[in-house]
Amino acid sequence: MRLRKRPGAIEILRERPEIVPPRPKELRGRWAGKQSLHVELGTGKGQFLTEMAEKHPAVSFIGVEKIESVLSYAVERNDQQDNLRFIHGDVAELGDYFADGEVDRIYLNFTDPWPKTRHEKRRLTYPTFLRLYERLLSPTGDIHFKTDNEDFFTYSVMYFSQNGYHLRNLTLDLHENEPEDNVRTEYEQKFAERGQRIFRVEAYLPIS
Repeated sequence: MRLRKRPGAIEILRERPEIVPPRPKELRGRWAGKQSLHVELGTGKGQFLTEMAEKHPAVSFIGVEKIESVLSYAVERNDQQDNLRFIHGDVAELGDYFADGEVDRIYLNFTDPWPKTRHEKRRLTYPTFLRLYERLLSPTGDIHFKTDNEDFFTYSVMYFSQNGYHLRNLTLDLHENEPEDNVRTEYEQKFAERGQRIFRVEAYLPIS
């Protein structure tokens, strides 16, 4: 679905440099200080991270989003959370934004499944990205992955395993017995209202 361009979106981002740093690459290695650093890739309108930041004030949260029209809504949503910032940028440049071992958790929430084979390399669970995450994650870091697309989930679980990740808390229907601490995204809420299943898994690398 083509997203409409929001008039004034880029101005909204520029007006909040404390939330959307204009030169995020200069903060590489210095995002969180002594706090844990959790990063959502493709943060959309920010519902998930805003609620997470409210629930976990001792954690630093960063949302990465390249579409300024979408990100502008997330910025407007965040009025009070000092532990939440955003990067207006491309996930492919994560290594320029974060230092090796700097990130404690990566959230992949309902990212584009890119179902056509010719677009496989764009999937955020493709091996190229998984190797990048391996570099950026701390020794005890992990990836939390949620999707409504069963084929994409099966694909991702396979590639997590083939690339050395271990799996835990795998569920084929998250909302059947929804955990009390689950925070829903905008898409997740819509899918739940339609009765669609939500697939979820946590992936981590064993400590050598």
